[in-house]
Amino acid sequence: MTSSDVFKIGKRLEQIISKNENADEALDLLKRLKELPITLEVLQKTRVGMSVNALRKKSSNEEVNGIAKSLIKAWKKLLPDQNKSVVKEEKAGDSNRNSPMPSEDSNSSVHDTESNSDVSQRGKMSVPKTNDTVREKCRSMIAAALRVPIDIEDKSGFQDPDELGAIIEDCIYTKFTNTDQKYKNKVRSRVCNLKDSKNPELRRRVLCGEIKPEEIANMTPEEMASNEMKDLRKEYTKESIRDHQMAKTSGTTTDLLKCGKCQKRNCTYNQVQTRSADEPMTTFVFCNECGNRWKFC
Repeated sequence: MTSSDVFKIGKRLEQIISKNENADEALDLLKRLKELPITLEVLQKTRVGMSVNALRKKSSNEEVNGIAKSLIKAWKKLLPDQNKSVVKEEKAGDSNRNSPMPSEDSNSSVHDTESNSDVSQRGKMSVPKTNDTVREKCRSMIAAALRVPIDIEDKSGFQDPDELGAIIEDCIYTKFTNTDQKYKNKVRSRVCNLKDSKNPELRRRVLCGEIKPEEIANMTPEEMASNEMKDLRKEYTKESIRDHQMAKTSGTTTDLLKCGKCQKRNCTYNQVQTRSADEPMTTFVFCNECGNRWKFC
């Protein structure tokens, strides 16, 4: 349950950061994180460290900043190779904040340094490999779908497909906690939509971080579809509704038409000009006995 709790707290912290909400709730969430027995595996799986670090940089509340710093320092002890670089980064950030009269150039350099540190930290928060051949195969399939070429010149902000595929798969596995048929269907749906040549926009949005891994892992096929497919589905829906209402609410009763389903001759029909004026009208038929509907020209 620790992994699930930490993941929920991280999501809520992101919402607080994006909406600039009250710091009191953020403070309570940080205190809850301090009480939980968080391991390296939980950190890598939930990426809560990124959320806490972002909150530390954006919040002006001293108590929030203090707890966030202590959490980051405690978590960095789980990564011995990165301790020195993190301490230097925090000292550099503190010295820049305490500078009495920073110039515009220094502000921009600090901003660039923080942005670069975020990118490097994101790259270091990779998902560990599993010993499950099914999961590793699914990760490879998602990564291969993300590698499908996109007709775009600037790809500087794109994330690594292998790492991104692993994170997306891990989010799916966290939801199902096993590799059963539901898990496999979920993965196949992501792969088919991501590698769709008619929907490169979805692939671009995922690679540049506009759609987060946890979001793409839970999106429905309708949400992932291209704009062209969405418009086509709307048109089909409108046509189905129109046919249903037309056959049921209007028309002429006749016994000249025979239902192919119940073989009865109790039908209602109407004719509508659905094509060009020089084309014959379309006849919509509704069986009053069994409710069967059909149309013919």
